This record gives sequence, structure tokens and C-alpha cells, in this order.
Amino acid sequence: MSDENSFDPARISREEEDGTGAYVYPVEGAARPAVLTWRGAADDVRVVDHTFTPPEARGRGIAAGLVEAIVADARAEGFRIAPLCPYVVRAFGKNPAWADVRADLPR
Repeated sequence: MSDENSFDPARISREEEDGTGAYVYPVEGAARPAVLTWRGAADDVRVVDHTFTPPEARGRGIAAGLVEAIVADARAEGFRIAPLCPYVVRAFGKNPAWADVRADLPR
């Protein structure tokens, strides 16, 4: 049985269109889902520019799960991530094992 307040990474969906995309996590009872957005850049780099978690769902590890999802996809698919969103910048700083998929911001 799943508790609606527990984070389930299997519920993350991925959307992609015209060089932009998002990782989306539905939050029960919230007006908006949690989301991590990115835009494509040169040399197979995705610039992660925004994360959002509804206030009523913060502190449950959802934003961290969204970052982990894009890191896993980067490793599986061979792209790199340029963190622009302050939350993602901090997450990369706390996880040196992700250095293999980190890219500098395009100029």
C-alpha cells in the first residue's frame, strides 16, 4: 500500500519537445505538479533552468528525485547537464559522483 505522502520515483514522467523538456511528478491535492525543466544547448548539453515543488509537498525528497532522474537519463543516454537552477547547482555540489555528467553553462 502506498502512502500518498511518500515519494515514489516510478511516478516521474518525462516530457520532451522541440529541444526543451521536463521531468514531472504529480502531487496529490496540489494545483501544480513538481517539475524540473531543461532546454537543449550545443554539444548534447541540457541546461536545467528550473525546479518547483508545491509548498505542501516540500521536504519529501521530490526535487532531489527529479534531479536524480535526469542524472540517470544523462548517464544512460550520453548527454550532459549544465545546472542553472540554484537548487540543481547545490545538488551537484553535494554529489561529486555526478561530475561525469556535469557540463559548464554554454556561453
